Amino acid sequence: MGHSQNLKAKAACLVELIDYQQDSVVSRTLIDKTVGTVTLFAFDKSQGLSEHTAPYDALVEVLEGEAEVTVSGKPFLVKQGEMTIMPANEPHALAAVTNFKMLLTMIRS
Repeated sequence: MGHSQNLKAKAACLVELIDYQQDSVVSRTLIDKTVGTVTLFAFDKSQGLSEHTAPYDALVEVLEGEAEVTVSGKPFLVKQGEMTIMPANEPHALAAVTNFKMLLTMIRS
């Protein structure tokens, strides 16, 4: 994505790089390489990602708000300043308890 070029070699506030949109999940890719991706997400309250699996671990860092993360049927709350790792090949889902922003890092190798 061309927008990530203007982020290189400078300081940027993550929560200011993405905005909420009503009734939507917004994403912005910051790094997209064959070995992994780093993506910002903004979830409007009550929005989420339905249950799915991925063949690699995914690190979620909540930058603002709160989300309910469910891994293999077990829900738990992740709040601003906290992180979790969604393990490879285990079904997981996310739901916004409040508006929330997260940074998702996936390493593919």
